[in-house]
Amino acid sequence: MSEPVFIVGGGPAGMALALALHRGGVASRIVDARPRGAAQSDARILALSHGSRLSLEMLGVWQDIPHQPITTIHVSHQGGLGRTLMRAAEENVPALGYVLAAGDLAAALDQAVTAAGIAYQDNTPAPEQAVALLTVHAEGRIEDSENIRTHDYGQHAVICMASAATPHRGTAWERFTPAGPVALLPLSCQGGDEYAIVLTCPAAASEEIAALDDSRFRALLQERFGPRVKLMGVGPRRVYPLGLRVRRQPVGDRAVWIGNAAQTLHPVAGQGFNLALRDIMELADTLTDANGAIDPGDPALLARYAARRRLDRAGTIGFTDGLVRLFSNAIPPLLHVRGAGLLALDLFPPARSFLARRMMFGARGW
Repeated sequence: MSEPVFIVGGGPAGMALALALHRGGVASRIVDARPRGAAQSDARILALSHGSRLSLEMLGVWQDIPHQPITTIHVSHQGGLGRTLMRAAEENVPALGYVLAAGDLAAALDQAVTAAGIAYQDNTPAPEQAVALLTVHAEGRIEDSENIRTHDYGQHAVICMASAATPHRGTAWERFTPAGPVALLPLSCQGGDEYAIVLTCPAAASEEIAALDDSRFRALLQERFGPRVKLMGVGPRRVYPLGLRVRRQPVGDRAVWIGNAAQTLHPVAGQGFNLALRDIMELADTLTDANGAIDPGDPALLARYAARRRLDRAGTIGFTDGLVRLFSNAIPPLLHVRGAGLLALDLFPPARSFLARRMMFGARGW
């Protein structure tokens, strides 16, 4: 294999990196233990930021991905006053984010990888020893117990689709409750407007909640979310465990970890793949701006990449983790602090804009 970069994992993260490297003139090879196209069966719904849209446009795939713009984000919490609204018009962007199917993202990336002639080996386990100047681990759980930080939130996510009595008008809802956040993400389907639901619940109760009949599940979801949106019907449910797994150092000896191989975050605020894509674009830029260097695994080069990503990576992980810990409880003092914080965001536009741009662009949004 003559390609200097070997990418382990043919999911969206691995394919996006291969395209970003190709754009900069760096050859790579993707190897995946699964059959090619397996990622296209991913049933999850993603919320991508405006910054991620710009990155996918640079990779030439955005126009091929069906998507629903988010023009307004409504954030509230159960049991107290205080809420805030973030609007795309206030930030002079067409949308704060976009809702799309993970499978559609994978299909568009795969099509672009094929068109670019990037080498792709499926049904091939990753070799135990390095076969290239740089190996990028782009998929799979973080298994190096000595180099990871973990936290079990004791929560699972129950996801499904739901219809509502009124059109969504591009509004996404994030509702914090003591049992965990509830997100309603707008999505336009063939039959009309719907919401992709992410209901966070205690891990011990998740399977029982998911198994409720449609009427009882809809009632529980409505009770958790509140009356701002009247839900009419719900679809089949799936359960996903939630937790924090972070590789402390994302680079090693001729190796880099990106995507879920580098960090797995709680879905609150939808930062997981957005962070991964910022890592990917920075890694590609670092390897292609190496002043003519021909060794992508050079330790100094990898250290430069890690340093460039340190602030945004730590900030995004801390932001997501802090939201879950602050809002997923019913402690009275924190209830008032949360309400005051949401009210302050609503009344102080610069603070609201800071948060919106941080979510769209990461640390560079500052």
